[in-house]
Amino acid sequence: MNDLLRDTERFLHEQIPLTQAMGVALESYDGAQLVVTAPLAPNHNHLGTAFGGSLSALATLTGYAMLWLQLGDRNAHIVIRESTIRYKRPVLGTLRAICLRPDEATLAEFRATFADKGKAHIKLQVSIEHADQDCVEFEGDFVALQ
Repeated sequence: MNDLLRDTERFLHEQIPLTQAMGVALESYDGAQLVVTAPLAPNHNHLGTAFGGSLSALATLTGYAMLWLQLGDRNAHIVIRESTIRYKRPVLGTLRAICLRPDEATLAEFRATFADKGKAHIKLQVSIEHADQDCVEFEGDFVALQ
């Protein structure tokens, strides 16, 4: 894991204690997509599948981490303003969330607004996969504040 991912994971564990309890790990970021995982064991429900609340939290954290990586301002505050989630299939193993990096035009507009007004929002999509199938679709409207 590179230093940026390790530092971001450490920040999440220090500032959002739930991430430790869930076993959240930043698996990879290749510049195009961020992959965040969590083991099923601390995140299962009474049926042995991933708990909906854990799936929602992981999707939110993945979008948060993507924005954190893109923003580059370690003094900024990131919050979620609104989200929608669709549970399509049960997750029977490791929770694996994927957030694609927004296109450059969207990021440029976000960064310009943030620099000008000290506040900007951006919509991010996250999917959670298991066995090469999309199980959860999430869209979150994230806000960055100075």
